[in-house]
Amino acid sequence: MVSNVLGRDFYLREPLAVARDLIGKQLVSMVHGSRVSGIIYETEAYDGEKDLACHARTGKTRRNQVMYGTGGYAYVYFTYGMHWMFNCVTGETGYPAAVLIRAIQPTQGLDIIHAIREPIKRQHWCDGPAKLTRSLGITGDQNGIDICDRKSLIVIENGPDFPDELVKTTPRVGIDRTSEPWKSIHWRFIADIP
Repeated sequence: MVSNVLGRDFYLREPLAVARDLIGKQLVSMVHGSRVSGIIYETEAYDGEKDLACHARTGKTRRNQVMYGTGGYAYVYFTYGMHWMFNCVTGETGYPAAVLIRAIQPTQGLDIIHAIREPIKRQHWCDGPAKLTRSLGITGDQNGIDICDRKSLIVIENGPDFPDELVKTTPRVGIDRTSEPWKSIHWRFIADIP
């Protein structure tokens, strides 16, 4: 049986290409032995130490060390003292870059997500990066896992390609204190999912 999980080569590219091409792919997490997944429709790219919005802007730390590894690993970090954020490391070993998965449209395990997110309305279950990690049971325990290994608890599978006319770019979200040009650069990709 051929695996539908995205391979290492997909991630061994620059983060903007990966961020764009993740639109339409399927993020899958195993929650208590059950498959929970959704179509990725919003991402953001973070590109190395030069990018002042990137966690690597001050160099390698204990928190961001996974970003300095090879592409295709999970970088999961805690923010605001309450939220987990899920990123895919991109590029070659030694260059810290990643793509934040900002939103998905749930497709499988809806009963599980409903139980986790009740009383939140379905359209808001996974429409933000902290919401999707909560819905898919993603925590710091998954930091550093190989998302190219089809046996991992989190993988990304191939999905439909979205034509450029259905994908728009905007500035990244939540980086208001970042200086220009990094604050306004259009490295957020978002598609309308029917």
